[in-house]
Parts: sequence; C-alpha cells; structure tokens
Amino acid sequence: MSVRDRALLALERRSWAGPGAKERAIREELGIAPVRYYQLLNALIDDERALREDPVTVNRLRRVRDARRGRR
Repeated sequence: MSVRDRALLALERRSWAGPGAKERAIREELGIAPVRYYQLLNALIDDERALREDPVTVNRLRRVRDARRGRR
C-alpha cells in the first residue's frame, strides 16, 4: 500500500468534532478535495491489501456502503 492509501485509512479512523472538520482535514492534511478523497477511499476499500492493513476500518466502510446500496 502507498503512503497516500495509509493516510486515507488513518484519516478515516479518526472521529470528528463537528460539521466540516473532516472535510477541512482532508484538504489540509491530504491536499485533495473531499470528492476525490471519497473516490479514492471507495476504491481502496475493495483492495485486499487495505483489508489486511486495517480490517476494522475497511469492514466498517464496506458495511456502510452496502447498507446505502441496499436502500436505493
């Protein structure tokens, strides 16, 4: 996994105090737009290397994604 991939997972593990805090951190710490962050993250959670690196976070994100797909 790349340094960027690990940074995405690390940012996703954190909890956020209020609205906009996560988006601000995405811009400041990763230097990318939130839309790009979520595109990269969505692709990353399908990567088995990410699952081995951080199974708790990846499995949580997969459950959330699957639940959203089920509601559509």
